[in-house]
Amino acid sequence: MKLMYSPTSPYVRKVMVLAIEAGLDKKIDKVTVSTTPVAPNPAVAKINPLVKVPALKAEGLDLYDSPVICEYLDSKHRKKKFFPAKGKARFNALRQQALADGLIDAAILLRYENTLREEPMRSPAWQEAQMKKIRWALDQMEKEAGTLRGAPTIGHITFACALGYLDFRYADEGWRKRRKKLTAWYDKFAQRPSMKSTLPPG
Repeated sequence: MKLMYSPTSPYVRKVMVLAIEAGLDKKIDKVTVSTTPVAPNPAVAKINPLVKVPALKAEGLDLYDSPVICEYLDSKHRKKKFFPAKGKARFNALRQQALADGLIDAAILLRYENTLREEPMRSPAWQEAQMKKIRWALDQMEKEAGTLRGAPTIGHITFACALGYLDFRYADEGWRKRRKKLTAWYDKFAQRPSMKSTLPPG
C-alpha cells in the first residue's frame, strides 16, 4: 500500500493511528508530499483528483479521503474493529468521526485564511465563524467525553487527532478551559503508542 503522506496533516495522522492500532503500519509505504489549495501537487492528483492527503493506492484502488481509507484498513485486519459493524454503536462512531472531522475542517480553513490569503483580503467575520464551529464542536465533545470508554473506535481516534491538531496549530486558544472531562480523556488517550509515534514535528 502506498500512502500520500504529510506529517502535519491531522487526517493523515488519523489514518496512521488506525493503521498502527490495527498492526498494518508496516505494510504502508509513506510518500511524503506537500500540497495546498494554491499549490496542488500533481503526484497527489494522480491518486486523488481533489489533490488532498491522505490518498491511498492499494489493490488497484485509489482511495480517498480519510473516512474511506480508515474503513478500508479496518477491513484488512483481524483485531477488534474500529468501525462497529451495525446498530447504534456503528452510527455513533460514524457521527463522532463526522463531528471531529468537521472541527478539523474548520481549523484547517482558518489556518489557510491566516497563512495563504493576503492580509488585506482576510475576513474577520469568516475567521470568527470558523472559530465558533470549533468551539461548538469542542463543547459537544466535552458532553460526550464520559462515554468514550472501552476499545477505541474511529470516533475516539478522530476526536484525539482533532484535539492534537488544536494543540499543534492553536495552542494559544486554550481548548482545555472549561472542558475538564475532554481534557482528562485526551491526555490519557494521547499516551497510546499510536498517538505518540504520529505526533507532528515541531
